[in-house]
Amino acid sequence: MANPEKSASEFLQTRRSVPAKMLGLPVPDRAALMPLLMAAVRVPDHGKLEPWRLLVLEQGAMARLAALAEARALALGLDADKTAKGSAQFETGNLAVVVISSPKPSDKIPVSEQVYSAGAVCVSLLNAALAAGWGANWLSGWPSHDRSFVTQGLGLTADETVAGIIHIGTAQNTPPERPRPDVPALVEWVTE
Repeated sequence: MANPEKSASEFLQTRRSVPAKMLGLPVPDRAALMPLLMAAVRVPDHGKLEPWRLLVLEQGAMARLAALAEARALALGLDADKTAKGSAQFETGNLAVVVISSPKPSDKIPVSEQVYSAGAVCVSLLNAALAAGWGANWLSGWPSHDRSFVTQGLGLTADETVAGIIHIGTAQNTPPERPRPDVPALVEWVTE
């Protein structure tokens, strides 16, 4: 699936996420997903704490979480649009990896650095999936920030949070290009 002709630099400068609603079957099986997960965790991890864990959501889990998101939206009194958006990523998804920020006690490594490491796992998994030829998208949404949803639905402890939900599948269409940052306007050169 990957294009061996494309350099790593060219890949990174031209990569595009595929909107989750444009992802379909097939999805990587466990054997195809494992190298992506192994690549994902090769991130800066000061103190070698592994302050994250991964939860792979297969289709049965996605249906259960869609129903839970709908129930939580009702309990929270959310409007129809927010309810639909919260449950749709699970209802229409076929495979997703939840990257869970799971900070470890440390006198040397601040929690903020551990959380950044979990974010690095998200972008590394996203890029590993895209480089392997899959479509992928990093989502979160209100359910991933709802303590009841993440505790009941994903089994998170009180100290854990969702860093991101990476949906992986086959792109059904070419993703649209979008405006990119004006890098020169964002860069400041410090000379002294």
